[in-house]
Amino acid sequence: MILLSGRLSSAMLPAMTRLTDVLHLRVRYSETDQMGTFYNSRALEWFECGRSELMRRKLGMSYAALEERGAFLPLVEAHLEFRGPARYDDLLEVDSTVEVSGRARLRFEVQIHHAESRKPVVRGYTVHAFTDRRGKPIRPPAWFIERMSQAAGAPEMSKT
Repeated sequence: MILLSGRLSSAMLPAMTRLTDVLHLRVRYSETDQMGTFYNSRALEWFECGRSELMRRKLGMSYAALEERGAFLPLVEAHLEFRGPARYDDLLEVDSTVEVSGRARLRFEVQIHHAESRKPVVRGYTVHAFTDRRGKPIRPPAWFIERMSQAAGAPEMSKT
């Protein structure tokens, strides 16, 4: 890979470098509304749980570790499609996939469904831009691109 000013181009990633992770969540009582199903804003929180665990499990680092190294990932776009109910104590599966999108963004695709019946609950995506501490857009750091490339060929990395 070619290093440019301490950064690797996201174009240097192997084509279709995608990382996927599955997380199980149980719907808590506090996440339901008067109609007995999950309150719609909870879906974005579940997306965040999936994102955070994907980074921890596949890239071997938490969001906190990413930020300690000077890279931040603010949300710049979100899309949700509500497909079915989830009630208190239902066990859900959160399938999350990440890939580099463009030159300085990550796109997380998420599908949430009932773990046993596989009935869909919500699907969508979030897009996050790489920024520095001040919120200035940056390219993905070389070390991040390297981790993405390594993780694409590795089943799981250590937790940092």
